[in-house]
Amino acid sequence: MKIAFVLFSYFPYGGLQQDMLKILQACQRRKIDVTVYCMQWSGEIPHHTKVIQLPTQGFTRVAQRSCFVDQALAATVNDFDLVLGFNKMPGLDFYYAADYCFAEKAYNERNILYRLSSRTRQYLEFENAVFGKESDTVSLLLSPLQCTEYVRHYKTPSERLLTLPAGIKEDRRHGPDSLAKRMLLRHQFSIAADELLLLQIGSSFKTKGLERSMKAYVALPEALRKKTHFYVIGEDAPEKYLHKAEQLGIAKHFKILKGRNDIADFLQAADMLIHPSIKESAGMVILEAIVAGLPVLATACCGYAYHIEKAQAGLVCPSPFEQDQLNHLLQQMLVQEEQRQQWKAGGIAYGKNNDLYSMPEAVAKLLVQSASALAY
Repeated sequence: MKIAFVLFSYFPYGGLQQDMLKILQACQRRKIDVTVYCMQWSGEIPHHTKVIQLPTQGFTRVAQRSCFVDQALAATVNDFDLVLGFNKMPGLDFYYAADYCFAEKAYNERNILYRLSSRTRQYLEFENAVFGKESDTVSLLLSPLQCTEYVRHYKTPSERLLTLPAGIKEDRRHGPDSLAKRMLLRHQFSIAADELLLLQIGSSFKTKGLERSMKAYVALPEALRKKTHFYVIGEDAPEKYLHKAEQLGIAKHFKILKGRNDIADFLQAADMLIHPSIKESAGMVILEAIVAGLPVLATACCGYAYHIEKAQAGLVCPSPFEQDQLNHLLQQMLVQEEQRQQWKAGGIAYGKNNDLYSMPEAVAKLLVQSASALAY
């Protein structure tokens, strides 16, 4: 069985990219032959994986994406049983919906000039090729919020919209070594036992709402802020935010770290996670924090925000977003130590009693079943 994975670009610490690797590994465990097509690959190539970077032409990203899609279509049209895309584009059998509904953003959150740009028109065209009535692509959704938005804009038939279970890593769960991990990492970064660690994790700082977090941090009462360290982990240009931290007078306790492999340790070492995304189809880190026993403050637009309420593992900042509300909730969570312990317990229990880990195997099984059905 041969399957093609198609995505625009790979880098080691992107959420979409990490999900792609999990699904790839699940497919390989089932002896499925996977070839990955992309425009750009940064980082190590997994063992026993064929990665083909297709050369693109064009002076703009719009032209380069069009060129890539044309080449990917030509490369996969006859040689594979199925094509699974991780970005929206024509020619997919399945689409893994890591991204939010672009039409929702274009028509409900932006003006007409935004919709006239060549970038917007291309994204809408590619999205329609996946979700439009004329398409046969089956989309693998991460949250009920996505389903609502895509049906509203494209009237996509329900049989082409499948909602997946979550697929976080098992090592995120709170375990017997959690206290040791906490103490070791806090010692490594010189964070005292009576100090707090506020954590934000995610690449693309603008979309993840880092400016919102910084404003909320600055708004804390001075005594509380001085005993609270704020660490950000993610792959993005940090200069703008580090400069802003200097201007706001918070640079002493504000740190930006590049993507790294010890995220599980940070989830144990921190006292709460803030995730005030502007737009988020799911938000895997929300679930990772919950099962680690780390209380979460997230915005309601995150697809996985409902898990916070189901697990009773933190608070959700409602929509429409108001900065003052986020400021208030952050302070509330940091000062209520007893409540944080209750949120911690709720998250740990939620991680033990719910299937939050099987997404990669579910996708691999679905692909095998679909290819077998097509063979007959």
